[in-house]
Amino acid sequence: MSETFFRALVVKKNDDKTFTREVTERKINDLPEGEVLIRVRYSSLNFKDGLSCIGNPGVTRNYPHTPGIDASGEVAESSDSRFKEGDFVIVSGYNLGMDTSGGFGQYIRVPADWIEPLPEGLTIKEAAIYGVAGFTAALSVDALQKHGIGPEDGEVVVTGSTGGVGSVSVALLSHLGYNVVASTGKKEEREFLSGIGASQIISREEVNDESNKPLLSERWGGAIDSVGGNTLATLLKAVKRGGAIAATGLVASSELSTTVFPFILRGVSLLGIDSGYTPKKLRREIWKKLAGDWKLAKLQKLTIDCTLDQLDPEIDKILAGGQRGRVVVDLE
Repeated sequence: MSETFFRALVVKKNDDKTFTREVTERKINDLPEGEVLIRVRYSSLNFKDGLSCIGNPGVTRNYPHTPGIDASGEVAESSDSRFKEGDFVIVSGYNLGMDTSGGFGQYIRVPADWIEPLPEGLTIKEAAIYGVAGFTAALSVDALQKHGIGPEDGEVVVTGSTGGVGSVSVALLSHLGYNVVASTGKKEEREFLSGIGASQIISREEVNDESNKPLLSERWGGAIDSVGGNTLATLLKAVKRGGAIAATGLVASSELSTTVFPFILRGVSLLGIDSGYTPKKLRREIWKKLAGDWKLAKLQKLTIDCTLDQLDPEIDKILAGGQRGRVVVDLE
């Protein structure tokens, strides 16, 4: 199979240090080493993929490169006894799509330790709808629950609520009985957010305090934040005593300016969410939940379908902050 060609999105670094991308053919024997070769059926578009496409060195250093930080499909070849040809599998996180050829190609070759068997109750497309973003959202909800934040503890606010992590967080929290407040800068998406479970929608300005006060009035029982920067700092000031915030991203900024007062006067907890290198046991538990009691009936409402050839404008949209829900890439 080493001489087999397959289609993939390839990002190239030009002599003038700009980056271009095109769908082209690659050879399987050009893929990196690994125990398992997977025929990718679906991938999804994540913000990190957009950064890889424009040469962000914090994501990808080696070009030419195929992004795609998650993939679902079936095993084509395996030298590891845990997997055999025809097994349906998921790969998300680790180094996939960063400096290892990723899911925006019809084949990937990866270490066996990166792979999860597709859990019973999920199709390979449903696994891709969740993807890294949905997995991150589920980790965030799981972290809030383990911290003791339940529906009875008050509203949970979700920032960046129309994005991948945000939209799945809204839908999942609602599914589990929480009263969800969705924060967004997109007035035109109110119907979308209500449709996936938000009981209240607020502007992002309401979570962008510039008063320099160390604390604000207690407002929310918990939060899931994918924005970072001053938004995260505002949440720390406004979460109720004993509340918690799951921090998943830095779309606005990686900087965090805060005081110790939320922590020492209100017992607020800041929970870091690392979906890239989640321990194997927890990773499997989360996927099992997403296939079981946590499975969303509204998955398709979150989904924009596209092919590899239709992906380019969706990348531009996610980089501009204009994407909604989950973009699923069909590599059939």
